[in-house]
This record gives sequence, structure tokens and C-alpha cells, in this order.
Amino acid sequence: MIFFVYVLGSQRKNDRRTYVGWTTDMDRRIRQHNAGRGAKSTRGRKWILLYCERRKTKREAMSREWHLKRDRKFRGVLRAKIRPSRYD
Repeated sequence: MIFFVYVLGSQRKNDRRTYVGWTTDMDRRIRQHNAGRGAKSTRGRKWILLYCERRKTKREAMSREWHLKRDRKFRGVLRAKIRPSRYD
């Protein structure tokens, strides 16, 4: 089984946010976030995939997620690349 670690991005006016998570099915997970069935902190926003990487084990994915959540510099670079949606 392949595991994915990902960073999502969202923007409302000048409020840019990122979210880091892991999953086994990237397409399904993004649909869940955008349908309001993802993590509580992602509800009510339109999310786009900013970054994704593969891991061979759940343990590796969870470890990498932990590190990405704490890498403010990396997430800041990704956050700067978020473009406003036409629907905001």
C-alpha cells in the first residue's frame, strides 16, 4: 500500500492557510475536505493541493506529516503560492 503526505492550501481574501495530512487515497481525501467532511479545521473552505509525496509505510507518512507541520518556512513558501479563487 502507498501512503501520501500532502499540503493543502486555501485563500479567502487575504487569509491564506495550509493544512498538512496523510492518506491512502489522495483524490478521495481532497473531495472530503472540500465537501466539509475532512478535518474540522478545513471545513467551509475550498482547498487545493499544493504539495504531495509518497511514503511506503503508514509510520513513515505519519512521521513526515509531523515534520511538515512544524516546518514553518516550507509551509510559508507554499502559502505564498496560493492564488485566490474566482469564487471568493
